[in-house]
Amino acid sequence: MRRFIVAVLALAVLAGGGFGLWRFQQQLQQGATAAAGPGGPPGGFAVPVLAEPVAVERIAEEIVAIGTLRSNESVMLRPEVAGRVAEIGFAEGSVVTAGTVLVQLDDSIPRAELAQAEAELELAQANARRAQDLYARGAGSAVARDQAVATLRTTTAAVELGRARLEKYRLVAPFDGMVGLRRVSPGAFVNVGADIVNLESIDPIKLDFRVPEVFLSRVSVGQRLAVTVDAFPDRTFPGEVVAIDPAIDPVGRSIAVRASLPNRDGFLRPGLFARVRLTLREEPQAIMVPEAAIVPFGGRMLVMKVVDGKAQPQPVTLGLRREGRVQVTEGLAPGDVVVTAGQMKLRPGAAVAVLPPEAAPPANGAPRG
Repeated sequence: MRRFIVAVLALAVLAGGGFGLWRFQQQLQQGATAAAGPGGPPGGFAVPVLAEPVAVERIAEEIVAIGTLRSNESVMLRPEVAGRVAEIGFAEGSVVTAGTVLVQLDDSIPRAELAQAEAELELAQANARRAQDLYARGAGSAVARDQAVATLRTTTAAVELGRARLEKYRLVAPFDGMVGLRRVSPGAFVNVGADIVNLESIDPIKLDFRVPEVFLSRVSVGQRLAVTVDAFPDRTFPGEVVAIDPAIDPVGRSIAVRASLPNRDGFLRPGLFARVRLTLREEPQAIMVPEAAIVPFGGRMLVMKVVDGKAQPQPVTLGLRREGRVQVTEGLAPGDVVVTAGQMKLRPGAAVAVLPPEAAPPANGAPRG
């Protein structure tokens, strides 16, 4: 009795499955007939498929990397002589121009030494003129003239030395930039090489990052990139590659690349962590199709085109891939319509009926309820 019940249940399941399959085929046939119009599909029964026109859009091949922002120019101002800070000529965090005196050390002693050297220079000049006149009239010796000229040269050098030494007591900005936080106060005594204040030029600003060595032949100066930083997550900052290190890192097998980014508003600051998208090449008019439209066949890639309501196999050459879509570099033209579902049921020249997207069966093949 138990075997009989099991057999009856098995027959019921098979019958239900056959009825469901028959209903699904009837729905597909009705959809194909509706898509073909009231006259019915040309040439008899048309195979129902999903199809869509190829898309023409801009795509780019990119490298994703991480990097660090750096000042275009950066320097820590340090005195070359020891002395007492007489004056601070800047406000912390302010913008200064090249040549601005940022720190003045007490220069009273070198200034007095320079005045003494200038006075000795005036005397040496007068003695040299007098000795030259006497020698010209025959009243003076050549030795006296030569000694006066040598003394003049010595005092002239002493004056130049005094002026150069006096300049060491002034710290000036070597370029336009933004000063940081000072480490000293007026009246403080600083030694040679002591940190005074940092000066940063941040417009434009540099970006250093690395890419794998396999891209060595494809990275070049002038390539564009887009940068995002955590401080401004909703903004993208453009830039371009300006230099490539000729040496490859033997440890990480990577290439050091430097880019430059405009920074007129000053949002970007040195030291920020940056995410980089480097554009290797760009295709402004790329022909794109869904990956589902590609059919591997005998070592080649094919798509099924819909031409005058019939299937036509077309070999294609593929390029870049982007989020379920693939570029076709050869084989298709704008306006072509390709089959995206149902290719395996088609033969060359078979009549097709393009179903609307909502008529497509679920991925598991079960009929829609």
